[in-house]
Amino acid sequence: MKPGTKLKSTVCGTEVMVIRGSGAVVECGGAPMVEERPAEPGSIKPGFAQGTQIGKRYVDTAGTLELLCVKPGQGSLSIGGVPLQLKDAKPLPASD
Repeated sequence: MKPGTKLKSTVCGTEVMVIRGSGAVVECGGAPMVEERPAEPGSIKPGFAQGTQIGKRYVDTAGTLELLCVKPGQGSLSIGGVPLQLKDAKPLPASD
């Protein structure tokens, strides 16, 4: 998985673009994401249905993976069952 790769959920409409990443397997709705969407979608696992928001960046706790949501969906993003977090915006410096 390299920057610029688009990943699609196999259980909902979520699509993400890799901004920064490693060899981790990204999951959406509890199922691994793929580069080509399957013909028949699977079902979202309980506990992984918080949804994704378009235009938001998602990161892991170590900060080694960053994904940009390009199409929202009902499944939530995770790696190895650990949910990804919304990336906080950096505060602008004060101009006193």
